[in-house]
Amino acid sequence: MPATIAIVGRPNVGKSTLFNRLVGKRLALVDDRPGVTRDRREGEARLGDLSFTIVDTAGLEDGAKGSLTERMRQQTETAIAQADAVLFVTDARVGVTPDDERFADLVRRSGKPVILLANKAESREAIAGSYDAFRLGLGDPLPFSAEHGEGLADLHTLLAPIVDAAAENDAEPDEELVGDERPPGPLRVAIVGRPNAGKSTLINYLLGEDRLLTGPEAGITRDSISVEWEWRGRPIKLFDTAGMRRKARIHEALEKLSVSDGIRAVKFAEIVVLLFDATIAFEKQDLHIADLCAREGRAVVFALSKWDLVEDRAGAISRHREMADRLLPQIKGAPLIAVSGMTGEGVDRLMDAIFAAEKNWNKRVSTAALNRWFRNVMEAHPPPAVSGRRIKLRYVTQAKTRPPHFILFGTRTDALPDSYVRYLVNSLRETFDMPGTPIRMTLREPENPYDRGR
Repeated sequence: MPATIAIVGRPNVGKSTLFNRLVGKRLALVDDRPGVTRDRREGEARLGDLSFTIVDTAGLEDGAKGSLTERMRQQTETAIAQADAVLFVTDARVGVTPDDERFADLVRRSGKPVILLANKAESREAIAGSYDAFRLGLGDPLPFSAEHGEGLADLHTLLAPIVDAAAENDAEPDEELVGDERPPGPLRVAIVGRPNAGKSTLINYLLGEDRLLTGPEAGITRDSISVEWEWRGRPIKLFDTAGMRRKARIHEALEKLSVSDGIRAVKFAEIVVLLFDATIAFEKQDLHIADLCAREGRAVVFALSKWDLVEDRAGAISRHREMADRLLPQIKGAPLIAVSGMTGEGVDRLMDAIFAAEKNWNKRVSTAALNRWFRNVMEAHPPPAVSGRRIKLRYVTQAKTRPPHFILFGTRTDALPDSYVRYLVNSLRETFDMPGTPIRMTLREPENPYDRGR
C-alpha cells in the first residue's frame, strides 16, 4: 500500500485546495465559506516522483456531543489514526489561533510524523506571519500557497522519506501476476437519490464501519465520496453522492456544486442504485433522477430505502413495481429491492441485483439471434405506412455494449414513428432479457451507390 497522508487543520485554511493541487483535479468542493468539507475524501496524489494516497478531512472544530460538528471531528480523528503522516495546515495571513493550538495538541498526541504548512503565504506580509506557527511545537513551518503552487518543491523534500519508508514496508507483493494477467478493475457503483434518502447509512452498513457522516439532518453529504470495497471477492468502488433536490429549490452556489459532483459520479459509474425513501417513494424528483441515469446510459437498480419503517408491507413491493414500470418506461423492468441501511435487510438481494444489472449492461446479442428476432417482429407487426408510402426495414445489428446499442437499417427511416421505435426497443428488452438497461437504437439508411460524387 502507498503511504497515506492526512490533511488536517481548522476550517477554511485551504485543505481542499491543497488536496486538489496534489491529485491534479478539482475533486474536492472549494468555497470561500468555512466548513464545506464534511466527509473524508481520498485521492491518488503525485508530487514529482512521489505517489501516495492523500486524505482531505473536515475542519477541526469543537462541538457538542452528538452534534454534526462532533461527528465531523470524529471522522478527522479516524483519518489521523489511519494515516502514515499528517499535513497540519494553518492560515499564514491570520496567524495561529487558539483552535490551531488545541488541535496541534491532538495531532501531537497521535504520534504520527507531522509536516506543518503555513498556507496562503503568497504575500511578503503573510510569509512573515507564517513564522508565528513556530509556537505550535510541530517543527519548522513551511510557507506555502496551495492556490498558486508555491512551496511544492520543499513539500516534496519533506514527504520523500515518509513515502519511501512506506514503499519499503510494502516491497513484497501479496501475489505474483503471471504473464499479462491483471486484476479486474473495480465495478463502479453510484448511490444516488433525494436528500435524506439513506444513501450514506446504506454504504456504512455495506462497509461495516461508520465511514461516512450520517444523521437526521438532510443534506449532510456534499462531496461525492468514493470508497474501495470488496463483495465476495469482487472489487467494487462505491460512490456516495449529495442528495439531489429540484433545480428550482437550489439557490446556493455550494449546493449547485454538490449536485454537479453527483451528476459527474453518475456519468463515470457503471451501475447506479437509485435510492427511494420507501415512505414517500416516486416523487417527481425521483423520476427526474431516474431519467438522468437512463439518458446517461447507466444500468439502474431501484432500492426502497428505510424499509424497516414501513408498517404495511403486504403488497407494497408489487404496488411500487407497478408504479416504476408505469412512470419510468424508458428503463422498464429495473430491479426493485427493499433495503434498510439500519438493519441490513435486503442487502444481499441488492448486491445480486447489481451484478445482474452489470451482466445485462454488457450483454451482446449474436447476429443470428438478432436476425431471427427481426424476422419475427416484421411478420407480426410491420412498420406502418406514412403518407401512403411503405417504410422498408432491412436488418439490424448490435454496434456496442455498455449500454446495448443497436443500429436499424432501412429506407425512409427518418419517417419511422417514435412509437414504433419504442415497440422495437421493448421487444428487444423482453426477448433478450435486458430489464432495467437503457437500450440505444440508431436509424440509418444504406448508402445509395448512385449518389456518389453528386
